[in-house]
Amino acid sequence: MKKIIFYSYLKCTTCRKALKWLQNKDLKYQLIDIVKEPPLVNYLNLALDQYSEDKKMIFNTRGKAFKAFNLDIYGLSREEIIQHLLSDGKLIKRPFLIYKEKKVILGFNEIEYAKQFT
Repeated sequence: MKKIIFYSYLKCTTCRKALKWLQNKDLKYQLIDIVKEPPLVNYLNLALDQYSEDKKMIFNTRGKAFKAFNLDIYGLSREEIIQHLLSDGKLIKRPFLIYKEKKVILGFNEIEYAKQFT
């Protein structure tokens, strides 16, 4: 299996749980701080394609950054969504994983991880 790209915010409890899960399974990953280096545009586009039925799933809607922006996600174009996500990594649902260079997993669900990685 190719290495997993793991965008994370180290102060995030959910990210730490996901990271521990990957480590316990001895999976290789590249850890990237989502705040310092938000996902590449092509990964954000991939997430938008994958979660096209509900664009809101890509956002960290429970975070302070999202609440401060007061965004009408459904009224935004794809380009506007990407610009917002690139402007503040804390707006992005995390952890944000890319694997097989074409699949995105948002958040941490142990059952979903087990299904995808074992």
